[in-house]
Amino acid sequence: MSTLSPRHDLVMPEYNEAMPAGGNPLATDVNAQYSGLEFNAVYQLLTAFFVFLIIPGLGLLYGGMSQRKSALAMMFQSFAVISVVAFQWIFWGFSLTFSRTGSSFIGNMDNFGLRGVMAAPSTGSVLIPDILFCMYQMLFAITAAAIVIGGAFARGKIIPSMIFLFCWVTIVYCPIASWTWNSNGWAYKLGVLDFAGGSPVHMSTGAAGLAYAFVLGKRRSAIDNTHHKPHNLTTMFLGTILIFAGWLGFNGGSALNASIRSMVAVFNTILGGAMGLVGYTLVSYFKHGRKWSVKAACEGIIAGLVGITPAAGYVQPWLAVVIGVLTGAACSSLEGMGSWIGIDDGLEVFKLHGIGGAVGSFLTGLFATSKISALDGLGSEYSGAIDGNGIQVGYQLADICATLSYSFVMSCILLFALKFMPFVGLRVSEEAEEMGLDLDQFHDEVVDGWEEHPGATRTISHGIPQPGSSSPDGSLTPQKQEVKAA
Repeated sequence: MSTLSPRHDLVMPEYNEAMPAGGNPLATDVNAQYSGLEFNAVYQLLTAFFVFLIIPGLGLLYGGMSQRKSALAMMFQSFAVISVVAFQWIFWGFSLTFSRTGSSFIGNMDNFGLRGVMAAPSTGSVLIPDILFCMYQMLFAITAAAIVIGGAFARGKIIPSMIFLFCWVTIVYCPIASWTWNSNGWAYKLGVLDFAGGSPVHMSTGAAGLAYAFVLGKRRSAIDNTHHKPHNLTTMFLGTILIFAGWLGFNGGSALNASIRSMVAVFNTILGGAMGLVGYTLVSYFKHGRKWSVKAACEGIIAGLVGITPAAGYVQPWLAVVIGVLTGAACSSLEGMGSWIGIDDGLEVFKLHGIGGAVGSFLTGLFATSKISALDGLGSEYSGAIDGNGIQVGYQLADICATLSYSFVMSCILLFALKFMPFVGLRVSEEAEEMGLDLDQFHDEVVDGWEEHPGATRTISHGIPQPGSSSPDGSLTPQKQEVKAA
């Protein structure tokens, strides 16, 4: 058996201020600076493909969790947000987040329109070019915006939601991501640990989703205390599988290199999601008369993935198990928190992402160890309380409070501005809400053809539509009944 000796002739790429775009490709080979390091870019590109799966996965998850009459609206918006945020990102989003000379709060317009963003070593890692780093981070921004959509569940207009998300990414996501990941950011300088987006992607979206639900007000069914159940658990399950697969790239690619540390991050992600299911479903099992739930299993996976996100590249695998279980159990124990606080967060965006992200960030401060972060071979050593660095918990708590409060307050300001803006508004009419967003806002499509004609009668027995009939709201009706359509 032969052994491979480590290469010592590799030269790390360096950023040259005189050539912000990495050089003139007509005069020089801009790829030469990455010679021998190309595997990092290939790995990063592969993880980006995985991250993209999260976006349609969220559409399927939200669509399955919704009532049938509003499922298409949720799926449609998960695709529409790609267009909105992709434009925002190349217009000024990337510059506001990752410009090299930004302030401690937000970047500047040096890279407006992706000016100077091409072949130079990126701000995130010198091992990959700027254009690849920009694309990878754009998918994070799109994912964050897609999560926020859940706050508009069953009553939010589509066009105003897209306007809000363009503004939200600019005013909320970009600053939080900048202070978390930009080397000039205050949280970065303070020493806050956030491997893959516990603050920018999860706590910020959880708070924004809560603000969206708060400003919109309760659904009519929520006011009437009508219990809402997912209309399609199969769709919800498929969405969760796509999200789980995509999360492997979400966390695994956040090392920004193809090192052993990135492999540990992938492993920790699997463990976090799997153990999130355990913690969540066990609490749900005992709360609901020793009965299992597919919905709880899906939400448990999401909770575990959210919890492990800030910690994936900092903790040992056995502690990823602990983080997954604790985050899942914490989120499951808060079932029904919307009714406690009087806000109709029907798709539980705040519970899963806001609370889940906060728990994960706090546990990162406890369990981060330099033995894991140093696995990238680049001199990265980050410690938490488990290594004797107890102050790290305080840094994490400061970030949790700053992220949740900033996102909620700024989101409310944006939403109230749109709510009272002439000819815009945020919420559909009562008639449209009763009818369902799909029939109100889509001209030729419905899920499973549930619309009915005047005079039609449907029969429902134990929640199962009988032959020749259908249930327009996707709810489960416990007894047989005859209902005359309006």
